[in-house]
Amino acid sequence: QVRLVESGGGLVQPGASLKLSCAAAENVSSIKRTGWFRQAPGKQREMVAVITPHNDTYFGQAVKGRFTISRDNNRIMTYLHMSNLKPEDTALYTCAANTYGLEWNYWGQGTQVTVSS
Repeated sequence: QVRLVESGGGLVQPGASLKLSCAAAENVSSIKRTGWFRQAPGKQREMVAVITPHNDTYFGQAVKGRFTISRDNNRIMTYLHMSNLKPEDTALYTCAANTYGLEWNYWGQGTQVTVSS
């Protein structure tokens, strides 16, 4: 079992930056990939960013060049650095961890990001 808790969301204006944090607890050493996903009302959940055990990173097309993902070496903290935020970035952002297989095995509760003037 891995527990994930997100923080850092809030209301920001377009063009602003924001950093989200994902804290992992319990069996942290089992974590392989960590990812950020988001879901806006009425839309499907989409992948935002993923970091692999070798620190390779992948991003959704909508956020490429604006978002970065990083993770502490102990894999306890994973961060999503968001810049030049747009209203269409408004969503519930959720952290997920992969510990075995190809699936995302554990999910956090999410943190809301709202981009509005």
